[in-house]
Amino acid sequence: MNKFRMTYLLSIPIISVFLAGCFAIQQPEAISNTLVAPTVAVATTEIATEAPANPVETTPVGETTTAPDAPAENPSSGAGTFAIDGARSEVRFSINEQLMGSPKTVLGVNNAVAGQVVVDYANPSSTQIGEILVNSRGFTTDNNFRNNAIANKILLSNAFETISFKPTSINGLPASLEVGQSYAVQVTGDLTIIGTTLPVTFDVTLTVNSERELQGSASSSIEYPDFKIEIPFSPSVDSVETTVKLELDFVAVKQ
Repeated sequence: MNKFRMTYLLSIPIISVFLAGCFAIQQPEAISNTLVAPTVAVATTEIATEAPANPVETTPVGETTTAPDAPAENPSSGAGTFAIDGARSEVRFSINEQLMGSPKTVLGVNNAVAGQVVVDYANPSSTQIGEILVNSRGFTTDNNFRNNAIANKILLSNAFETISFKPTSINGLPASLEVGQSYAVQVTGDLTIIGTTLPVTFDVTLTVNSERELQGSASSSIEYPDFKIEIPFSPSVDSVETTVKLELDFVAVKQ
């Protein structure tokens, strides 16, 4: 065995130890509990209880009357609460870096997400979106070293387990919603990551799959230094861009 090969083989365990130290390879804490999104109150309309202005007509004895046909049920009337189905939804982040001289896009995925939407198909302007919660311990990438670095050193998930987004406004809602149609809206709100809260606007495409199911996608970009997020040193990473793309694909089911 030549000297170069011997030196290379001996260096492998040393590099492994070095990488472990740089990436804090200890396992992050497990997700502590199931996310429970705050309940969004459904607005109700008061029903008048006063007596009718006109007296009720009676049917003379001996005469019969035919009951009017019952009105057709309209499943679109009234507001309904839709809850995000985490098993069918996914939160993602993507960020570009230079890895050992080559460009790489790092993709992190997570389905530990919860939230509620209150929608009245006949009156979309009354739509309410509750706080969206994401468990920061649920993100995974294509590399376990990176997963642990994200949890332990970047998102500080042991101290800040939950990432939240509180919507404050919805723009672009149509006059009515129809099953099978898609709509483009913008949702602005307060995004909180590791204790820092900043306003962020998401571009959202919403599709009405059925009277009982909504499907959508949302995307936005942030500058991670604005949230006081720091990327730990790694000998294999030459540089990391500051822009992070955030995405959510969701399915919400009527409760």
